Amino acid sequence: MMGRVTLRNLAAHKIRLVLTAVAVILGVAFVAGTLIFTDSMNKQFDELFSKIGTNVAVDVRATKVVGGDDDGMAARPVPAAVLKALEGVEGVKDPKGNVTGYAAVVGKDGKVVGTPQNGPPQIGVNWNGGTYEMASGRAPQGPGEVVIDAKTAEKGGLALGDVTQVITAGPPARMKIVGLVDTGNLMGATVTGFDTATAQKLMLKPGYFSDIEMGSAGPSQQELRDRVAKMLPQGVEAVTGDQLREESKSDIAQMMSFFRTFLLVFALISIFVGAFIIFNTFSMLVAQRTRELALLRAIGAARGQVTRAVIGEAVAVGVVGSTLGLAAGAGLASLLQSQMGDAGQGGLTFTATPVIWSYAVGIVVTVVSAYFPARRAAKIPPVAAMRDDVALPQRSLRIRVALGSLLTLAGAGLIGVGLAGGGDNPALPVGAGAFGVFVGVAMLAPVISVPVLKVLGAPFARLMGSPGRLARQNALRNPRRTAATAAALMIGLALITTVNVLGATMRASIDEQVDAQFGADYLVQSQGAGGVNAEAQQRIRDTPGVVAASPTYDAKAEIKGKDVHYVAGDLPALAKAAKLKMVSGSTAGGPSSIMVDEDTAKEQGWKVGTAVPVRFTDGKTENLTLSGVYTKSDLVGPRLISQQAHLQHTLRPTVGIVVVDAAQADAATKSALESAVRAYPNLEVADQSTLKDDARKQVDGFVTFLTILLIMSVIIAAVGVVNTLALSVIERTREIGLLRAIGISRRQLRRMIRLESIMIAVFGAVLGMGIGVAFGAALQNALADQGLGVLAVPYGTLGVYLVVAAVIGVLAALWPAWRAGRMDVLKAISTE
Repeated sequence: MMGRVTLRNLAAHKIRLVLTAVAVILGVAFVAGTLIFTDSMNKQFDELFSKIGTNVAVDVRATKVVGGDDDGMAARPVPAAVLKALEGVEGVKDPKGNVTGYAAVVGKDGKVVGTPQNGPPQIGVNWNGGTYEMASGRAPQGPGEVVIDAKTAEKGGLALGDVTQVITAGPPARMKIVGLVDTGNLMGATVTGFDTATAQKLMLKPGYFSDIEMGSAGPSQQELRDRVAKMLPQGVEAVTGDQLREESKSDIAQMMSFFRTFLLVFALISIFVGAFIIFNTFSMLVAQRTRELALLRAIGAARGQVTRAVIGEAVAVGVVGSTLGLAAGAGLASLLQSQMGDAGQGGLTFTATPVIWSYAVGIVVTVVSAYFPARRAAKIPPVAAMRDDVALPQRSLRIRVALGSLLTLAGAGLIGVGLAGGGDNPALPVGAGAFGVFVGVAMLAPVISVPVLKVLGAPFARLMGSPGRLARQNALRNPRRTAATAAALMIGLALITTVNVLGATMRASIDEQVDAQFGADYLVQSQGAGGVNAEAQQRIRDTPGVVAASPTYDAKAEIKGKDVHYVAGDLPALAKAAKLKMVSGSTAGGPSSIMVDEDTAKEQGWKVGTAVPVRFTDGKTENLTLSGVYTKSDLVGPRLISQQAHLQHTLRPTVGIVVVDAAQADAATKSALESAVRAYPNLEVADQSTLKDDARKQVDGFVTFLTILLIMSVIIAAVGVVNTLALSVIERTREIGLLRAIGISRRQLRRMIRLESIMIAVFGAVLGMGIGVAFGAALQNALADQGLGVLAVPYGTLGVYLVVAAVIGVLAALWPAWRAGRMDVLKAISTE
């Protein structure tokens, strides 16, 4: 019987439940879309690595010393003599020496093809016919010829026979395109191939290889690896082809795992917001059906049966919402792929994981959110069916306030512990603390809403007459319902506000750092891994108005067993460029000098004159003399090493930035510098304002990306406002009829509902922005030592969000207001 009751209620309240299902659909779509997208990208990477090096049984490479594999190979290449020796090893088949490095081509528009900064790699190789297939043309022969991948040619408007500029770590060279290579789907990476001698000259060193690969003429990979290892000199190792591919896959898997977790965090935020909507909807549905449920109890239905009937409706909503959310998730995954450019061309991959998690999340969240309203429904006594003024019992707000205060304080404490770096994973206490704060404030919201809504509603009551006064009274009538609706909007806007406060703080802090620490007149910096070559450096020095031009290098070393980054260059020039404040010692160190900031010196127990053993990427260790200690600098970091020490341990030193001092830093000098490096498309001349603009663009991109991800939760919250108002209109049918009977017009009625919606939305926005500013201030305080020294609140942006919240309120009220205005007055009055 109760099953039929559940089905009848679903049919009778389908519009209300459809709106509830929308919250489930949007939350599940985010989860499903993330899982489908990452599964698809993982499959593409697996297919990519399965095609690369399939015939490689053993790979010979430099033993990793410091930094990543690329750093080790660049610093310690494999001599060509090793290749000769391996040709005589039994079981070795077709050994080939590989040369890899940075290389890019310039398109017809004069710009480097590809994304130099933080994009897919721009790979330079020696063409030995081992990895890729030639689509058209022939292999390069001599220093004036090059092959490029077909997709790069298409992007750059290049074709066979064209002569184009090729950029490597050396001087740019003009080369003829003699071949187009089919690389398959390389996820947006570009490939440029040279003959072996040219590749060694441009990217490594004549007579050396980055690594040597070989196939097997019979032995297993492990057996062949053992044979090859016996022939290798010190500092060179042999690994099996399977191990090589697994290492590559492991790096990608870690990246994709982080990306999946990152997106799922935002999906869970949307689901958390949706839970508020589901709870509020079922609470209102149960309240409206109090008499009906009491009649069921009166004719013999047990409490458990009533609970199961309501839970049954929740399950149905969860199943429908999960099914539609899964379909929407596939569309979202497709959209994400389309934004990946060349990296997203492999199509979608569907596995059981997104399906299982979509239904699990959708159904469990819906049932859990509906459970407490269902339990409340079961407690309705049968005698309530005899009363006209039946209402659900409400618990005292005192318990709610006590629990809410406790949760808020506990959540704030956990956030503090996380931001202070407590625990192995600080993100866990921060996340748990934020959850506690949101739930705690949501529990306190009914109490907070009364004074806030009185203030927010006062202008409406004064300016809008009766509709304004009625709207304020309706918003205040049921503080719990108003608070639950506003809480959903509060969460989304709190997080968006936090992101925007953090973004404004980053901009202000960067501006302050550049003003305080940027002492050079100009920087000439490379966009990509090519660096500023020696020829370009000389042109910079020869530019009229330039007094000095000092190259700087960014590299890795090992100090006390840890891999660390350092900046190398002329120490006095670096100190001037970064406006370093010396605590002790001086910048005038010898050729084997190191300088550190005072925090590093205290941590290590070093003082001026201390011998610091540093192991460089070539595997050699040198004792550098600590010549000076300076105050913390975000511009150059905690370690500076003399240029001479760096150069003698680096095979192919790459200059990332040239620090320029000018006789007069004016527009003419900057224009002259830009003219001097115009032949190098990968170089950019930057002054103080350019650095600030570049940093702002990066911060703006970061803020925009996170805001877009959080908008989903705001959309769900807006659906919640629509749902609450629609159910509220149904609940107040008789009241609306009476208002119409005593003379209120349809226009005034619609205005009343719109104003009520605006008050609820603006209340949620005010609550959310207040929490967001607090979260942002806490983050800034915790990260002050990491460079976020200035707290900035974007008041203009927050004002825009407040207006957007009011607009959301207006839009959310359109359908409920229209429905209320169309009610038949006599039928509305006669409604029980």
